[in-house]
Amino acid sequence: MFGLVVRFELKDDAAAAGFDALVADTAPKIESEEPGTLKYIVHSVDGAPLSRVFYELYRDRAAFEDHEQQPHVKRFLAAREQFLKSHRVEFFASASGKGLADN
Repeated sequence: MFGLVVRFELKDDAAAAGFDALVADTAPKIESEEPGTLKYIVHSVDGAPLSRVFYELYRDRAAFEDHEQQPHVKRFLAAREQFLKSHRVEFFASASGKGLADN
């Protein structure tokens, strides 16, 4: 498996609303059109209303690379910039943990 966590810091309340609308438009396409995307979970952050955290888990690195080439993802990546103050990406490879055998 291959995964990442992304933390987004949004500019202001209007940017947060626009970002959330963009996510709401993109996430269903990820779910329905990307069999190699195992988990794509968007979190709000308690006490930080302008933060969002994405948890993404892919079958393997190739599935992630396929995800990055999808038209809906390319659109998201381009459109999100207008809403962001900053973002941080951390890639990881799963070694052990509850639920890994289910994937």
